[in-house]
Amino acid sequence: MLDLPADDHARSPHTGWTRDHWEAVADHKLLALRPYASPRHALIALPGPSGASGRWSDRMEAFARSFLLAGFRVGGAGGKDPHGFLDWYAEGLAAGTDPSSPERWPRFGERGQAKVEAASIAIALHETRPWLWDRLPARIQETVVDWMAEILGTFAHTNNWVWFQNVVEAFLRSVGGPWRKDEIERNLAVHEGFYAGDGWYSDGGTPPVGLRHFDYYSSWALQVYPLWFHRIAGTEAPSSYRERLRRYLEDAQHFVAPSGAPVLQGRSLTYRYAMLGPFWTGALFDATPLPPGRTRRLASGVLRWFVSSGAVDDAGLQPIGWRGAFPPIRQLYTGAGSPYWSSKGFAGLLLPPSHPVWTAGEQPLVVETRDVSVPVPAAGWLLSGTTADGVVRLVNHGSDHVYGPRVADDVAFYARHGYATHAAPSLSREGVAHPGESHIALLDEGGRPSHRSPLRRFSVAANGVGDVLASRARAHWRETSPSPTVGDADAFRTGPWLTTASAVRGALEVRLARLDPVDLADDPDGVWEADPGPWVLRFGGWSIASDDAAPTASAAAAQVVADEGLTSLVIGVGDVSATGVEPSAGAHPLGHWSAWPWAATPGPASYGRLYAAVIVLSADPAAVADAPSVAVAADGDEATITWPDGGSTTLTLPAPQPDETLTLGTW
Repeated sequence: MLDLPADDHARSPHTGWTRDHWEAVADHKLLALRPYASPRHALIALPGPSGASGRWSDRMEAFARSFLLAGFRVGGAGGKDPHGFLDWYAEGLAAGTDPSSPERWPRFGERGQAKVEAASIAIALHETRPWLWDRLPARIQETVVDWMAEILGTFAHTNNWVWFQNVVEAFLRSVGGPWRKDEIERNLAVHEGFYAGDGWYSDGGTPPVGLRHFDYYSSWALQVYPLWFHRIAGTEAPSSYRERLRRYLEDAQHFVAPSGAPVLQGRSLTYRYAMLGPFWTGALFDATPLPPGRTRRLASGVLRWFVSSGAVDDAGLQPIGWRGAFPPIRQLYTGAGSPYWSSKGFAGLLLPPSHPVWTAGEQPLVVETRDVSVPVPAAGWLLSGTTADGVVRLVNHGSDHVYGPRVADDVAFYARHGYATHAAPSLSREGVAHPGESHIALLDEGGRPSHRSPLRRFSVAANGVGDVLASRARAHWRETSPSPTVGDADAFRTGPWLTTASAVRGALEVRLARLDPVDLADDPDGVWEADPGPWVLRFGGWSIASDDAAPTASAAAAQVVADEGLTSLVIGVGDVSATGVEPSAGAHPLGHWSAWPWAATPGPASYGRLYAAVIVLSADPAAVADAPSVAVAADGDEATITWPDGGSTTLTLPAPQPDETLTLGTW
């Protein structure tokens, strides 16, 4: 069991945690792995499913990612190593890189995943160099260099993977090994193409419309590795790297609720508190706008929330999941060792105990002092956090994680209209295939909801209070029996343009929608199988959950209430008068029992009309009580929203225009 020091509420009034707590968690996690290691520790065979690269790769992954944690732990302690972590991992290095060893690691030509893990090994070796690398026998140093050097001349995926090659080659350069300047410069140029502005990177894609890959990879890879690359290479980082990280953290600090729960969005969520990597990197490289006490309050809040929620189990292992074990959250590449990329969240241990981040008194998050509304134009997002209930919501009209112009299935982690700290997409097979919660959809004759990827954000004319975002997509449905080439045009039926918008004020959101016919000029080759309709228009509310019992649901009121009064509510406006609730079990990362409310048109929706619904996710009784008094009046393309306090928002939601080049082939 995890044995933690007593809380220190004098220094840490919000979390009670200090550096001692961080070291205790790190030690507990590292020691728990030892019973699962091979005789010389190079491969760690953890219980759980295998990733796409196979168990051999998974076992190396567990070694490399936990070695990164050991590197931060011992490096930050100035080489003090009471548990003998470095000797333990040094034995694994020797066996893993020895081509004749039965515990050898995959070469890069055998498993591409080895490139990812090599970068973690390189950082750990760099941060512990005086106590590990410099003391290794020359023969073992040579086998490590030989193993790493095979990354030269290999292909790097055009996303965050470009940094694995760069970090490894930087380490090789630092120890006198081979490296290639042309490869590094090529990867730096690719990285630069991901920059979307205001400190934000897209994890792949090409500008301008292809930059739609926003999630935590934008920071735990694309913000962290550039500065570490230069730290290892011993070169001066461009000032732009620090400036971008500093600007990014201005936004990213608002992704965390006072409870410590981060917004649940994007892939690889099983890495959990790896999302703290950029905050620690900002502190390490003097590239953060956050005062030291707020950095620690945020980071300790996140770590404490995950640890207390089961992210480290009774055996000291970190299962695949979000809080505790939750297999549906895994991707194809996720194996039992994958969650240990959470080690990035411990990079702050490299800051000495005397650093202000560890000595200053905790300072509150901004959302603990006032409501926040933070537009993120680069990603097409809006963050709304409310002090009364401690909920942070992310409104999404810009990210879908789709490459190219062709219609595709919505990815549950990316294409929903909203994500939050207290809500999540349904990850059942049915929920993934047929998006419903926090989603605006057209229902076909069989009642199947439309998908919206790829989406196109656009600016709307709006004035008054509140913030407004909008996007447009061609509604489409996957055929029951898709073609062998999943994602090809003939696997889908396509319908009309569906334009959606969100107007947000505090805990209240008004979602609007309109559908418009597709001009034949948009589809000159006739390759898209048409769905002629009619279609019902449905507004899906937030999905909330509980472990104790099914949330209380009222289909007539389109309302769900979970623990501590957390409420998900949908109020249809005008013709959006049909209501219901969709319950589920075992599909939600925040609790076993879950449900989401919806409101819909009772019959077919019409072209050119504005439809609306009020959407609420809040544990604040006042916000829930205010929701019915939100008024929405539509006049042609224009809608006026009157909020409970009398303030108003007026916006125009127009039909697609020819000069928008919204054809599927040129999107």
